Amino acid sequence: MSDNAIREVSTLDVSTVETVLIGGDLSKLTPAQRVSYYQATCKSLGLNPLTRPFDYLVLNGKMILYARRDATDQLRSIKGISIVITKRETIGEVYVVTAQASEGGRTDESTGVVSMKGLSGDALANAMMKAESKAKRRVTLSIVGLGMSDETEVETIPQAKKVEVNAETGEILEPEFVIPEPVKEPSDADIADVMPDATTKELTSKMYETAKEHGKTTGNVREMFQSLFKVEKYTELSDEQLRKMIVILEA
Repeated sequence: MSDNAIREVSTLDVSTVETVLIGGDLSKLTPAQRVSYYQATCKSLGLNPLTRPFDYLVLNGKMILYARRDATDQLRSIKGISIVITKRETIGEVYVVTAQASEGGRTDESTGVVSMKGLSGDALANAMMKAESKAKRRVTLSIVGLGMSDETEVETIPQAKKVEVNAETGEILEPEFVIPEPVKEPSDADIADVMPDATTKELTSKMYETAKEHGKTTGNVREMFQSLFKVEKYTELSDEQLRKMIVILEA
């Protein structure tokens, strides 16, 4: 982002504040208002906007900011936040790290959790380090009062989609950008009722048949399960996930 762009947007106008507070959706702002809001958020926290401490994502039908590593690293330095790991434990198939932050006589704690199912060697080691990073970044955001997700969390949030925005102009760079409607979370009972005795192959066929009946292409289905479950191929879906897909497609 250029210095000129920063100088041009020095204050946050009342209409921008009202739009964000009422709707909580940054896609409803004009490009100039988005730049203004981004700059004001950085300024209020003492962060350098040139390092892009925040990026945009769509979640639950709204475009919001999430914190990148640059944000939490700067916050710890600026505010003198110290962090210690107080606990590391394995619970079932998940690895849990607890981090405690201290700042100005106050303390706060947060956890970072990752699945270890099926992991070994370097993949397991990377997952364990990721849990520690999650814990540190989450507690940093918590102790400064920032109620937003950090980038390690975004990767595991179903339906979260990162959005590219021009830092200088505030324009959304994705062509034909549309905020998707939030997917209604089906109940456990609804999921369990879907072909309870069916094989994985039968559930897969049913998923694609249901999609076709409702005007969805195989590409639409792939985008949906990639967003919901963070898997690349339908063969990686569990039976429960296949049933959940069927319920969502039938809705």
